[in-house]
Amino acid sequence: MLWNAIKTSLRGALSESEFGLWIKPLECQRQDNKVLELVGPDRFFCAWIEDRYLDLIRHTAEELGEIADVQLKVVENKPLQFASDQRGQLRLPGVASGGVRLRSLHPSFTFDQFMVGESNLLARSACKALATGDSTFGNCLFMNSTTGLGKSHLTQAVVHQVLHSAPSTQLQYLTAQQFSAEMVKGIRTHSMEQFSKRYINDCDMLLVEDIHTLTGKNKTQEELNTILDYLIKSGRRVILTSAVAPSKLVGIDDDFRSRMTSGLVTGIESPDYETRARIIRHKLRLHGLGADDELVGFIADNLRGDVRRIESAIIGIKAKSSLRNVPPDLSIAKEVIYGLIGSSAEITGESIRDLIGKQFRVSIDELRSRSRKRSVTFPRQVAMYLTRKYTNISLADIGTIYNRDHSTVLYAIKSITKDMSRQISVREQVEMLCAKLKK
Repeated sequence: MLWNAIKTSLRGALSESEFGLWIKPLECQRQDNKVLELVGPDRFFCAWIEDRYLDLIRHTAEELGEIADVQLKVVENKPLQFASDQRGQLRLPGVASGGVRLRSLHPSFTFDQFMVGESNLLARSACKALATGDSTFGNCLFMNSTTGLGKSHLTQAVVHQVLHSAPSTQLQYLTAQQFSAEMVKGIRTHSMEQFSKRYINDCDMLLVEDIHTLTGKNKTQEELNTILDYLIKSGRRVILTSAVAPSKLVGIDDDFRSRMTSGLVTGIESPDYETRARIIRHKLRLHGLGADDELVGFIADNLRGDVRRIESAIIGIKAKSSLRNVPPDLSIAKEVIYGLIGSSAEITGESIRDLIGKQFRVSIDELRSRSRKRSVTFPRQVAMYLTRKYTNISLADIGTIYNRDHSTVLYAIKSITKDMSRQISVREQVEMLCAKLKK
């Protein structure tokens, strides 16, 4: 049979692991004088074959026979056949034993459960594309944000999606600390060859969280840098996350930093008011608490940043209303939330920005834009004035919030101060905003 002859030829041209992973699972469904029809186990698998190996298969077929065309399609309605390794661990066909490494997954960390807003739209879009094999955003993604803003949710959503749509994909999903610990074990047990093989030969997609924990670990950085170099150049998909932006990572080798940021780099900002409100409504309904507008508004106004605090607050509200056998109301919400954050909400640059955006009906993107429209410049200047008044943030850091330098911030503060002394309407607006911030 021609397909068997082609496989024999390819076995000599490819490495054993590459042949076993990508060629062996292919099956011949039909062969006649002009067509050789091959089938693969899933859509991603076939897309990878078409991109990397189909020309080689066609060339080999031409050398061995008179086939005019080699076609590739996804097998339909074929149940997955599982093999078993020596430990009895079930694995998919074509997947090397021990080739998959996954952290435990949160069942709710899926794309459907992720609330999208301006603060995370790019990160979510890039993750969704990588999960489906779409190369629109490239094949390497670096995500950074402070804790509780959704890095792990998005990373695990990718894993859930890939396991569902392309289960034969060889995934390696772990933290940087786990990677470091495994490498140390490999050195101690003289098994570094197997360690490297797992991430180079037996890996279609690598996801590593908390890269910032590798600061100062030069050997680990060097090993991961080598792996990233191979994976990225060979078109494999890579997702890295960090609590710190790449430029602010200390104790990181410059070559390693450059490699990590060779693809798309995006931060996840604190969710704006509208996104927080949607998250709160969603979680209240999940807990069977309804979604009263007054309750949602109060929580959204007072809990910013870490989304985990929203979850904690809602659990607390549910517990107190259940114990008292009364519906959740504003008084219970205040009791729970003030217990979390103190007697009143902390005033931050981001909370002031959110209030201004909500009050003047301008988006964060508009406040950070280069627009010179009065409808944008006035709210921006008021926001800068209030940030200087109520926080200890430097002029430069205030400028960073609005994509400006410190001199622009200084000008804005002087302008609003002057307008307040000359125009009653401006003074009353600012005083009203001050009162809202103090609530």
